[in-house]
Amino acid sequence: MKGKKIMFVGDSLSMNQYESLLCMLHAAAPNSNITRLAQPFPTVMFQDYGVSIMLFTSHYLVDIQQDKIGRRVLNLGSVSSGNLWKQMDVLIFNTWLWWYRKGPKQGWNYIRDGKIISKDMNRMTAFTKALRTWAKWVDSSVDTRKTSVFFQGVSPAHYNVRSGAAWGRPGVRDCSNETKPIAGGLTQSVVPLALKVQQDIIGSIRKPVHFLNITAMSYMRKDGHPASHNGLGGMDCTHWCVAGVPDTWNHILSTILIHSGKRGKESKTLPRQTLAHK
Repeated sequence: MKGKKIMFVGDSLSMNQYESLLCMLHAAAPNSNITRLAQPFPTVMFQDYGVSIMLFTSHYLVDIQQDKIGRRVLNLGSVSSGNLWKQMDVLIFNTWLWWYRKGPKQGWNYIRDGKIISKDMNRMTAFTKALRTWAKWVDSSVDTRKTSVFFQGVSPAHYNVRSGAAWGRPGVRDCSNETKPIAGGLTQSVVPLALKVQQDIIGSIRKPVHFLNITAMSYMRKDGHPASHNGLGGMDCTHWCVAGVPDTWNHILSTILIHSGKRGKESKTLPRQTLAHK
């Protein structure tokens, strides 16, 4: 990857994976000269290798635009940041966490679907339309001979009574006292619908996109969250401890990148899905 630019694009779970990769690279090359930039987005450059690791925050991948009276409009049909993204050598995308948020945590006031602007709509429908817009952008704008494209699947959270029931511990509401992984795997009854949507849309893209299917593997790790030990207060059963689960995501990512580098131009024949749980 010498001389390459690697960019994570997404929400705080992308930041989780970005920080994990930085820690792993620093452990592998502890004496490397490092330059850090905060603007226009967080970037760490390993100068001895010419490798840059970047984080671009985009909760929805599609655009949030301001209208004439200052309202924030989530435009399901626009990906204007793509002009920057496609300049990278490796792109790792992620979106899902923010799609059902409402109230103060909702990042927009209105939602635009084509010519229709509404106060809200079915969130799964909106997510699907936005992901299709992103997929069309990949097919139309990304030169996958230069740029390797990855999409990270749904990262499972471990909250609520249903979660405890799925673990064989009915009544457990969060991950606060969990010290062991879930025995067994992800059953069809708890497979997120968002994961199925992601798989269908990624599978429809004509160009090679590697789907990092981390859901089943991560679902088993109810013991891998910071819980109350997050420095921010409250209970966090969404993000992951580092070192921890995101390191495994990055082992899979790096294996594909190394394999792609060895194969050179033949890397486009790699499998479109990477089934992490296997």
